[in-house]
Parts: sequence; C-alpha cells; structure tokens
Amino acid sequence: MPYKRNPIRSERACALARYLMHASASCTATGAVQWLERSLDDSAVRRIVLSEACLAADGCLSLLQNVAEGLTVYPKVMEANLAAELPFLAVEQVLVTMVSKGAANRQECHERIRQHSQAAAAEVKLKGRPNDLVERLKSDPYFAPIHDMLGELLDPRKFIGRAVEQVCTDL
Repeated sequence: MPYKRNPIRSERACALARYLMHASASCTATGAVQWLERSLDDSAVRRIVLSEACLAADGCLSLLQNVAEGLTVYPKVMEANLAAELPFLAVEQVLVTMVSKGAANRQECHERIRQHSQAAAAEVKLKGRPNDLVERLKSDPYFAPIHDMLGELLDPRKFIGRAVEQVCTDL
C-alpha cells in the first residue's frame, strides 16, 4: 500500500513472528514425545530450532525497534479520533452515574442511551457529520441530573487505565 510508511519492515517483522510461533510448536512436539528422557531425538531442536528462533527473535525486535524509532505522532488526528469516539466510550459511565445517583432505571436509561447512540452513529456514518451524542444527551431532559457532570464523565484520562505508568516502566 503506497500510503504506508514502513510496510516492508513491518511485514518482515510479522513473518519472523510467524516463524517463531511455528518454532515453538516444534519444541512442544519434541517435548511431548520425549518426556525429558535426554535421548538424541531432540538434538535437531536443540541445535537448529532454538538457535534459529533466537536469531529470528533478535531480528524481529530489531525491525520493530527501527519502526518504533521512526514513529510519528499526529496530535490533530488523535484529537479528531478522540472527539469522534470518546462519547461512545463514555456511555457506560453515563449509565452507571445515572443509576448510582438514583436518577434512572437501568433498563430505561440503557434504552435511551442506545437510541441516542444509534442516532449519533448514523449521523457520523451515513452523513459524515461530527459525533453529536453529547449534545443529544444534554438536550434530553431525562439526563438532566447529570448534565453538569458530562464534562467530567467525558474526561479522556478516565479511559486510559495504567497506560501512562506502563509506558514509563516498560519503555
């Protein structure tokens, strides 16, 4: 695909990963019949498969490191995707908040959110318009008990879990 930035390196990494999955099957099959008896029928696995698997893993990691080092982040694209998808991700929080405040019956609230979500999704998918789910919830008197909380419920930081911590510790 001409629009892809690293197709050859990414495809090579994928091919090496597939090879590694296959190599583990060879080791498993050998172990299944040998039962760790230390006979010579595992010598090919020990001499060939294990060493080639290590080389393949090293090559795969080198390719992925090269791809990751050239990674470009496009904040405006991320913001557009977030604006388009976050309201759909937040509907569960809206439902839970409405029910926990005693402001709604769970089934009725679920149905209202579903109707608004489906209508908003149709606007996005069929007409190419921006996601208006939040405006729909704000204009519905049923959701009045949480209108002042919608900004907090739509805070993107509430949906990333431990991602920041994992990036800091793992990278």
